[in-house]
Amino acid sequence: MGNSFGQLFRVTTFGESHGAGVGAVIDGCPPGVPLAAADIQPWLDRRRPGQSALATPRDEADAVEILSGVFDGRTTGTPIALLARNNNARSGDYDNLRDTYRPSHADFTYDAKYGFRDYRGGGRASARETIGRVAAGAVAAKVLAVLLPALEIRAYVESVQDIAMPPHDTFPTLAEVDASPVRCPDPAAAALMAARIAAARDAGDSVGGVIRCRVRGAPAGLGEPVFDRLEADLAKAMLSIPASKGFEIGSGFAGVLLAGSAHNDAFVVHDGKVCAETNRSGGVQGGISNGAEVFFRTAFKPVATISLPQRTVDKSGAEVLLAARGRHDPCVLPRAVPIIEAMTALVFLDHFLRDHAQNHSTSSALFSAT
Repeated sequence: MGNSFGQLFRVTTFGESHGAGVGAVIDGCPPGVPLAAADIQPWLDRRRPGQSALATPRDEADAVEILSGVFDGRTTGTPIALLARNNNARSGDYDNLRDTYRPSHADFTYDAKYGFRDYRGGGRASARETIGRVAAGAVAAKVLAVLLPALEIRAYVESVQDIAMPPHDTFPTLAEVDASPVRCPDPAAAALMAARIAAARDAGDSVGGVIRCRVRGAPAGLGEPVFDRLEADLAKAMLSIPASKGFEIGSGFAGVLLAGSAHNDAFVVHDGKVCAETNRSGGVQGGISNGAEVFFRTAFKPVATISLPQRTVDKSGAEVLLAARGRHDPCVLPRAVPIIEAMTALVFLDHFLRDHAQNHSTSSALFSAT
């Protein structure tokens, strides 16, 4: 239960950190979309470990295999199965965790829920599960490029601890984001962030921060009233990512400091189209996109796995002094950027398909005409 996301474009991920592999099954992908492993691999390369000295040294190629749903280079409309095999697991590093609960990990809660857990690298709770999300997100982005060619999704690291980049009004390019291993498009801030992450790594500790995501070119009308609001599904998507701890869209929490007269986005006509003069709503009103840029921020906690000794207990309740032996990231932010983009693509494609099915099908046109 709880391993699937989306309604019309539905993704189910599978696999564990030290199992045979991880991946995803996509159901509901439209047929006829050109798709090859080469379309997916660049997304996984941005997420993979070992990219720089700021990431875990675990050496995994994360090479994607398309097992089904594609024939002669095009999607068939049937389920697409994607797999990345695990080749560099060191399960012995986790032998001391069979009965020990790591602080701020899912060890205790998995035991409490299931009475049994895969302790190797966190098992299903490991961030390696996100490989399936990113692979599926790459497919979603490929479909969006056909259905909504004007849509662009860009995420980047906005802050690491108290180091924040200055406001960035222009929409950054992928090259600008990836110019630094931190994935911050501001070079000066990126250098400071990299130094902070390296210092935490050298001290055996970890740091957290915030990722901003911006979506431009989205049409007005995406999202559903009440429970499936666009921002609600974006929030669920982001807060389902390991280590995420906060989500805000538009003005977010800062908006509470303003009066309604200052916060409201007035409507104007520009080039013959109704649009919002400002965008404190973050491109979403009433749960539905209004055609303006959608932007939101996701907060990530410091990585729970650190090398410093920490007090904890084991299953029997005995106190344990634990120091991690496995390989881990001192900061998840740089590798979380493509995960944020992938989950955003999944949300927007699913809502586009839902909107098209309800409001742009032949049957809906007939009902509108009567």
